[in-house]
Amino acid sequence: MAILLMTFTSCMGQQTKRKKMTDETTPTNPLLCDPETGTCEMPGSNTHHAIKGSVQPKTKPVKVIYFTDPICSSCWGIEPQLRKLNLEYGHNIEIEYHMGGLLPNWNYNSGGISKPSDVAHHWDEVSVYYDMPIDGDVWLEDPLNSSYPPSIAFKAAQLQDQEKAVLFLRIIREMVFLQKKNITKWEHLAKAAVAVGLDADQLKTDFEGQARAAFEKDLQMAREYGVRGFPILFFMDSAGHKELVYGSKPYAFYENAILKLLPQVTKNTYDKNWQSLFSAYHTLTAREFAELSGVQRSESDQVLDSLVSKGLLEKSVTKNGAIWKKVK
Repeated sequence: MAILLMTFTSCMGQQTKRKKMTDETTPTNPLLCDPETGTCEMPGSNTHHAIKGSVQPKTKPVKVIYFTDPICSSCWGIEPQLRKLNLEYGHNIEIEYHMGGLLPNWNYNSGGISKPSDVAHHWDEVSVYYDMPIDGDVWLEDPLNSSYPPSIAFKAAQLQDQEKAVLFLRIIREMVFLQKKNITKWEHLAKAAVAVGLDADQLKTDFEGQARAAFEKDLQMAREYGVRGFPILFFMDSAGHKELVYGSKPYAFYENAILKLLPQVTKNTYDKNWQSLFSAYHTLTAREFAELSGVQRSESDQVLDSLVSKGLLEKSVTKNGAIWKKVK
C-alpha cells in the first residue's frame, strides 16, 4: 500500500516545466509529474521496469498489458495515440487494461500537495501541455477522495463485457476531466454504465462483490511487473519477446514497439473522413481528430466547428478545450 500511495498521484497534477533533481535521493512529491518526459514516477524509481510473469497473447499476435487509472491525466493524454493504434493495428494487437491504484486516499502530506485543492492548478497546466481538455476545478468543487471506487467499477464492467468496459472507462474519464464530476459517486458510475449498454444493477452487485478481488489482483500484478508510474504499456508476442513504452510518448513509440515484435505486420488502412471517425469513436477532442484524420492540429478546431455550424456535430466547451460528438 505504501508503494501504491507514492505511485498514486503521479498523474494527478503536472508541471509544464520542472527542475531536474540534482540529488537522486531528494524526495519528490509524485503529484508533480514531468510532462517533458511524459512520465509520472514515484521517487527513487528507475526508468527500466522489470517485466515479471509471462502473459502471452491468446488470439492476436501481440498482447499489450496497459496499467492505467481513471484519473491519470497522463493516461488521458495518450488517448489520441491509443485510438490511432487501434485503428491501424487493432487486427494484430489486443490491449488488456489493468488498474494501477493511483489514489488510495489523502493520508499524506509532502511537496506542498496535501489536499485536493492543491491539485487543481496542476491539472490546468497539464491540459495545455498534452493539448487535451482537462478542467482542474473538479478538485475545488467536488473533489475525489480516492481513485479506487471508479477503478473497481471498471473491473465490474469488465466482468460483463470487455469492450463495453473500455467505453465505460472513456466516459468516466470525460466525466472527471471535462465535466468536473466526482466519479467516486455511484450516480455517475451508473449513468456511464447505462450509456454504454451495461447492466447498472449487475455492475453495482459486482462492484460490491467480486470486482474488488479483481482490482486487488490488478494491484498485485502491477507489483509483479515492477510498475512505478503511469501510463505504462508492455508489448508481448507469443515467443516471449517484450517491448516497453513508459509514459506519454508520440505515436511512433507505440507503433515501433509493435514493429519490433512484428516486423512484417501490415498496417490497416482506415477511412479518415469525419463520418467514419465519429462512427468508430463517439467523441473526439481536437487533438484526437487531428491525430486520426491527418488534418493539421492548427486546423482541426476549425474543421470540427464547421461541422457544428452545419448541424452535424455537437460541441461541449470547457475552460481548457472542447470535445465534439456526432448529432444523433
